[in-house]
Amino acid sequence: MIRKYQDTDLNDLLDVWYSASKVAHHFLDEAFFDQEKANIASVYLPVAETLVYEQQGEVVGFISLIENEVGGLFVHADHHRKGIGRALMDHAAKIRMPLVLDVFEDNSIGRGFYKKYGFVEIGEIFNEETKKNQIRMELKT
Repeated sequence: MIRKYQDTDLNDLLDVWYSASKVAHHFLDEAFFDQEKANIASVYLPVAETLVYEQQGEVVGFISLIENEVGGLFVHADHHRKGIGRALMDHAAKIRMPLVLDVFEDNSIGRGFYKKYGFVEIGEIFNEETKKNQIRMELKT
C-alpha cells in the first residue's frame, strides 16, 4: 500500500534509505551517509512530498518529490526486484509529469532502473560534496 509519509515513519524510512544506499551508493563513504541521514530529517523531508510503500505494517520503500523532481527513490535491499520501486514511480508519474531526477553516474542499479522505466539522460552535473558525477534524467509524458 502506498500512503503519505507520517512523522512516525522516520526511523523506518531511514532504515530503508540506509539499506538501499549501501547497495546502490557503495562508492560513497560513511561520513557522507552520516551527514545525509541527518539531512533527511532536517532538510529534505520538510520540503518534499514523501510517499511510503507499506507492506504488512512495515515501510519497505519511499519516494520523495519536490514539485516534479524525484528527490529520492529508495527500496530496502531485502525488497529489491519485487516491483516496489516501479509502483512508487508509477504513483509519482500519475501525479507529477514530466519527472526529473539526478542519479550518480556510478549508481548502475539506479541508472538501469530509470532507463528501463523510460527516463532519458538530459545532462550531467558534478556534485561538489561527493566529487562524483550525477546524470540528470527526465521522464516525459
